[in-house]
Amino acid sequence: MASQIIVNGLLDAARRLSDRCDNLLSSLIGQGGVAHATNTLDYAWPLHEAWIRTWGGHGATTLLLGMNPGPWGMAQSGVPFGATGIVRGELALPDLPLPTPKGAHPKRPIVGLSQERQEVSGQRIWSLLFEVYGSPQSALEQVFLVNHCPLLLLNERGANVTPDKLPAAVVAPLYAACDDHLREVVDVLGTTRIVGVGAYASDRAKRALSGSEGTGTSPSGRRLRLASCWHPSPASPLANRNGGADWRAQVRDVLLRGEEMD
Repeated sequence: MASQIIVNGLLDAARRLSDRCDNLLSSLIGQGGVAHATNTLDYAWPLHEAWIRTWGGHGATTLLLGMNPGPWGMAQSGVPFGATGIVRGELALPDLPLPTPKGAHPKRPIVGLSQERQEVSGQRIWSLLFEVYGSPQSALEQVFLVNHCPLLLLNERGANVTPDKLPAAVVAPLYAACDDHLREVVDVLGTTRIVGVGAYASDRAKRALSGSEGTGTSPSGRRLRLASCWHPSPASPLANRNGGADWRAQVRDVLLRGEEMD
């Protein structure tokens, strides 16, 4: 049974992050190639809330940290790395209607869990978690997933823009809001280990949690172990090497090696 205290803490932290990000959206347009900026914690809140209420309080102490939403994943599902087929199926979230928000890219309408195109990164990472831990329930008793930044940032072509592509002065307030949220989540969950998915997430975890040489410190002073794994993006040569077998082996090793140390 999910801990209501943890669930409420995660929901409160997400609402605070959403409010801060709403105030920053206009400052990002035209910066670093960003033509469209929308907040998944705003328009996709019904699904994000369902994700947290269903899966947020099952005792996971490992936090898997992603970057920001892509147009086919969290942007449609409200779930980090949330390929819609997996969110509908294995994660069993309801198909709640979502509005297409103001400022959305006209070629990337928000259709929610009926979105047919699947986010490959999400399919890869969730499938591996189910394989490693045996079931969605078992996986989410061990690992919880959060994106560092909740904003969908797209260029004129509709391609994803990651926050690290923005000018430092422009992105600094966004980083501050997202780092504060990460620290809140760490304390709410009682996190003992953070695995950054890719270099961006690993760097933000290290910066937000005063990390160095594989360790960090939570806001409450608890020691954290910081690790990283390869990003599952189909644009990454590492993720595709040997048909993805090398990526699966690397991430599995990171996850299970950390468990042996707990």
